[in-house]
Amino acid sequence: MLHQARRWTLALLGVLGCSRALPADDPRMIAEWMQNYYGLIRAERVSPPVASRLMAYASVALYEGLAIATPSLRSLAGQLNGLDSLPRPEAGKQYDATLTAIAAERTVLDTLFREGLPATRAALAVLTDSLTAARLALRIPDEVQDLSEDLGRRIGLAILAWAGTDGFDTTRTTPWKPPVGAQYWINDTPGDQFMSQSLSAATDFVALDNPSASFRAGAASERGLVVNRPKSSSIKTLKAVNPTGATEPWWGALRPFALREGNECPAPPPAAYGPDRNAPLYAEARQVWDTDQGLTEDQRQIALYWADNAGQSGTPVGHWLSIGSQMIDQLTLPLDRAAEMFVLMTLAQADAFIGCWRTKYEWNVLRPITYIRRHIDPAWEPFIVTPPFPEYTSGHSMQSSAAAMVLTELLGEIAFDDSTNLAIGHPVRRFNSFVEASNEAAISRLYGGIHYPMAIENGQEQGRCIGRHALERLRTRFGE
Repeated sequence: MLHQARRWTLALLGVLGCSRALPADDPRMIAEWMQNYYGLIRAERVSPPVASRLMAYASVALYEGLAIATPSLRSLAGQLNGLDSLPRPEAGKQYDATLTAIAAERTVLDTLFREGLPATRAALAVLTDSLTAARLALRIPDEVQDLSEDLGRRIGLAILAWAGTDGFDTTRTTPWKPPVGAQYWINDTPGDQFMSQSLSAATDFVALDNPSASFRAGAASERGLVVNRPKSSSIKTLKAVNPTGATEPWWGALRPFALREGNECPAPPPAAYGPDRNAPLYAEARQVWDTDQGLTEDQRQIALYWADNAGQSGTPVGHWLSIGSQMIDQLTLPLDRAAEMFVLMTLAQADAFIGCWRTKYEWNVLRPITYIRRHIDPAWEPFIVTPPFPEYTSGHSMQSSAAAMVLTELLGEIAFDDSTNLAIGHPVRRFNSFVEASNEAAISRLYGGIHYPMAIENGQEQGRCIGRHALERLRTRFGE
């Protein structure tokens, strides 16, 4: 397969050498997509795992569209689980990488967001149309446009067929019965805890009798339509997060992208449950309680900065997409570097959520709010809202560590300013490295009172393991 790919690349170079040179592809196009995804994830109020899946398939579509006419980029077909092949260019024909990538991306997103809000679908249409128009303004020949867009659509359809076999559809209808016992997670977060924690003046109101803000016939109002972004209760693919339910209990069964299986990077068993001071879990919970009692103002700001709550933000997935998009401008990344950064980071994050959710629902560890109120302080409240899924291990810690490992390997240990949350009142934060940022994201969950130290530390190790596998197994360049 590798020799065939090399021969195809050499043949394409020969063809392009005989054709009129096309304008250079602009890497800022990739940054445009990455920046817009944050808003789309927030608007649809999807859970972090669902967001990670959306972005993984979106990044593969964009990457593969670019790879057909970017000689340095190697297709991921034959490298990603279940993706054996993709449509290829016709010999002797000229293609425009940007137009092919846009067509592939739109084909994939039109289907993945088919149940999205009208504003979401309109935003996708506006973005793709504007990017296409900007490219055509550079006088791309009609024949090249037609060939490129046709190939992009066929690549997109092939990626959708591949996505349809990952097990996601089954998780939409499989019932889940929570285990019973004092040691197991229950969603006992009080109503006032899942009110919006955003610092923006445009926060959402979450009604206790309708926590996922589902549309109800006869109950629509101007405020409800504008503020709560209501969604039909029949939606399956882009269902809004229900803070009183259990988020994606079967997510760990999905087919991963680079991991051999969801539990390839397992965590050690969690601290054993017990109600007295000698129990290992008591010591973990006491650290959470003690930390909360002595929170500094800086620690509070860190907890809020990395909260990335579903429905109020782009989730942790969107936060790291935002960081990545900022790197394209800060480092003036060329197209191929920007494309591989985008795809490898999102694939590592998607695998991190599969691995994390596999761990969460394997152990079903109760949250600090439950344990502390039972055995330490009945009146205790965590600083930020407790998410609606089991505690162990920490998803923030896991996916942030995976993303940071990929970014460090590709871009180096560089200092950067993160302006992701500027729009909701948080000042720009300065980090000396991606690892420093991921460590802060991880410890923020202790400051917020929603994770034990063991979940943070073991989640970080899982994330590093998954990041290493993505980097070792996925080859994005020829000559590697």
